[in-house]
Amino acid sequence: MNNRIIYHPLTATPLKRNIAYTELTPCKELHSYIRCYWGTENPLIQIENNDSPKLVIPDTCVDIIYHIDYTDNVVTGGFCGINDCSFQANSSGTIGHMVSTFAIRFYAWSAYAFADDSLQSTMNGYFDVGSRFEWLDRTIRPQLLERKTLQEKAYYTEQVLLKRLSDVKENTVVNGTIHNILTNKGSMDVSKLAKEAFVSTRQLERLFHEYVGITPKKLSNLIRYQFLWRDILWEPDFDVFNAVHKYGYTDQSHLLREFKRYHSMDIHEARTIALKDVENIQAVYY
Repeated sequence: MNNRIIYHPLTATPLKRNIAYTELTPCKELHSYIRCYWGTENPLIQIENNDSPKLVIPDTCVDIIYHIDYTDNVVTGGFCGINDCSFQANSSGTIGHMVSTFAIRFYAWSAYAFADDSLQSTMNGYFDVGSRFEWLDRTIRPQLLERKTLQEKAYYTEQVLLKRLSDVKENTVVNGTIHNILTNKGSMDVSKLAKEAFVSTRQLERLFHEYVGITPKKLSNLIRYQFLWRDILWEPDFDVFNAVHKYGYTDQSHLLREFKRYHSMDIHEARTIALKDVENIQAVYY
């Protein structure tokens, strides 16, 4: 199953690219596992950051994030589990040091394929990379100081992951259910998802806690929110009433309330922030 065909989750500011944040698309073989690689394109001098914190919204992905300090020759890393709420993030790094960031953004349901351990109890958490990806951390971390550009880091990491593809751990029930959730844009009832997978609702929830770290119902809601967020940004004539029907919300209040719960602000403010300084939205890839 290639999730990228039908699903491409967005950040709070999906059009923003600069020297501190760039995204790279994974190779074809890893499309269904990795949303993107991201980080600083080249090492830069950490200056005092007077910018406001960056909004991070639930994007149904999990991230392995490395911060590389070339001045002290130190690499620190963390694993960020799936989030069901937004939060503010600040830039990190010692002022005056040469630093860079490199990260792998997995789809939340695909990270387990490369993990050493269950993703249970990782929702809204930040952990040492080795707690879930010890083999990957042991391989990648020592190489990051030697590879300066984002492209070099991503290429090396990609070769490591490709070699692991023959040994990935996957579950047909989870994969089939994810496909149904995505195809139905998060609007399919959990009991029906379980019926389609020929398992009980309780068993499906146990599998999702193990493989994704979140319940199928909550993941469905987040995926629906992400489809809604895409429509809000890309459709010039976006209409809330049409979206209510399209995504199976109870009514307009339900849609607006759920969007604000996940995004921490209303639709108008969210769209204004996302499209700030953007001249031509049609230039954005899908």
